[in-house]
Amino acid sequence: MRVLKKIARVESLLLCGVIGPLLFILAFLIEGATRSGYSAWRTDVSYLALSNQGWEQIANFLICGSLCIAFAVGLRRLWRTGKSSVWGPLLIGLFGLGLLIAGVCVADPGGGYPPGAPINGSPSTLHGWVHGLNGAVLFNVVLPAACFVLSRRFAADPQHRRWATYSWLTGALIFVISVISTVGMPFAENAGFPVLDGLIQRVLISMGWIWIALTALHLWQEVRKARSEEASTAIAGTSVTAD
Repeated sequence: MRVLKKIARVESLLLCGVIGPLLFILAFLIEGATRSGYSAWRTDVSYLALSNQGWEQIANFLICGSLCIAFAVGLRRLWRTGKSSVWGPLLIGLFGLGLLIAGVCVADPGGGYPPGAPINGSPSTLHGWVHGLNGAVLFNVVLPAACFVLSRRFAADPQHRRWATYSWLTGALIFVISVISTVGMPFAENAGFPVLDGLIQRVLISMGWIWIALTALHLWQEVRKARSEEASTAIAGTSVTAD
């Protein structure tokens, strides 16, 4: 029974990795579509943390970050040994920590939001700089690295090769799109081209956050199956003892 309880706790922690990212996406989509003066096409998700409704996105960052850290704890308990057993949970935990930092250190006004803010505004406060640097590390380093590291773990098991491919492709696409947009966007803006910052960031977030949710769901299903088999074995053993 102790084993079953431990497995059930791991299940709960893995489920946090499903709920957090999907809730985050749902929340910012609703906010972006309903917030007055906000353009989801042009303006980053981070700017939703501004204005008198900013607490909604701040809470979104903090809740998702906390749930991703809980997922990292569950992943570490599940993967005690083997490839990526340390770096996989660590990177997922750092991802969650990055979201907590994004919620605490709010971005400075920019992207035309709140209404009247400069379109091409740059950080002017300490928390604005921390937010910007944290976001760059999150998208350009932590999230792609997590994809690549978990891909190595999945690749070691023939039954998980498809998840290895999915993880690797997700990491590669996030890294390439993020680097190109980070480097190329300022040049495009200076040249007078319309830049859809919000759209590009939403594509990156959707790719990365959905990958985390699907990976957590996949692992949760495996653990749930193992718990069912363990329970069946325990019941069968009890029956034999009783006989």
